[in-house]
Amino acid sequence: MAVASDYGLGPHTFPRGWFVVAESAELNQGPRAVRFFGRDLALYRGQSGAPVLLDAYCGHMGTHLAASDSAMIVRNGEQIEGDSIRCPYHGWRYNPQGEVDDIPYHDGPCPKSASIRSYPVVDTMGCIMAWFDEEGGEPDYPAPSLEQWEDPRWIHWQLDHLGELDIHPQEVLDNMSDIRHLGPTHGAPCQYFENEVRDHVYIQRQGGPMQLYGGVMLYTTTWYTGPGILLSKQVWGDTAQFELIANTPVEDGRIKAWHGCLVRAQGETITDEDREIARQTQAGALEAFATDFQIWRHKRPALKIMALKADGPFKVGRSWYGQFYRARTDASEATAVLNGVYHVPGVDTPADRDHAIDDGLPI
Repeated sequence: MAVASDYGLGPHTFPRGWFVVAESAELNQGPRAVRFFGRDLALYRGQSGAPVLLDAYCGHMGTHLAASDSAMIVRNGEQIEGDSIRCPYHGWRYNPQGEVDDIPYHDGPCPKSASIRSYPVVDTMGCIMAWFDEEGGEPDYPAPSLEQWEDPRWIHWQLDHLGELDIHPQEVLDNMSDIRHLGPTHGAPCQYFENEVRDHVYIQRQGGPMQLYGGVMLYTTTWYTGPGILLSKQVWGDTAQFELIANTPVEDGRIKAWHGCLVRAQGETITDEDREIARQTQAGALEAFATDFQIWRHKRPALKIMALKADGPFKVGRSWYGQFYRARTDASEATAVLNGVYHVPGVDTPADRDHAIDDGLPI
């Protein structure tokens, strides 16, 4: 299992950015014990509806705040108070900022040394997304979103939970530059292709016939907003969809992944037939993505790529991804050099093919 230092990504072990840590509906079942970025975390929804993510362990005696379903304070529905959570062992209460603000048997001031780390978190597009930064900084770009999510003509995804995979996320990001795997792996050889770098956004535009869809032309504009969340606008025939692929580091060299498709209804209102079409569309997209997943599961780490000029701009993609493992000042200098459009020799560009499906891009 390769780790970040093997790829020479930067001084940090985990990348900086927004990441999916749960499906929104999962928090309706109460606090959840989760593990990401090499640390145990407590995730819950406060009574206001806002999600909260804290380091897992109470400063008093090291109890996991979200791992008990048998403590009476949990069984009685008394663990969540407002947007705060009580430790299931002695009832110390942590507010959303990670500070102890009440100890039920103590009248004096609460010890500040018992504070734990709190993480910025949002509930958007059916996902709980958390901001992670090893330096502890606040978000420097907004969490990914789509205005179509609020449009009643679009059918929301129910996330596919793909589990954990022992692969470094660098290998996943390489797909953005990899024009030549689309034919052999997905049965969708590119007829045109380009990458574009815009600071924290990395874009791929391409089009070609898709075997799984009967050979019809598939046009896609795909982008990462930061290192962990991919969105892709896809059009074929009279179908339009947005695909989500999210990968979040669990450990250095291990990820957890999710998948979903937001599908446009055929008319102005959503019918049962539209919902069934959306379900089948997401299943088809997952089938296509699963071919990547299987290859990643059985490949050795590509610490260095034996890249040909016609393979795609791998070096650009890896340089873009590396910014999230560096201090922000260093990352800004790197992206200032990388910003621009990149083509593959001998391959048509989107401009050559009147590619015009960029709506949704956060640029």
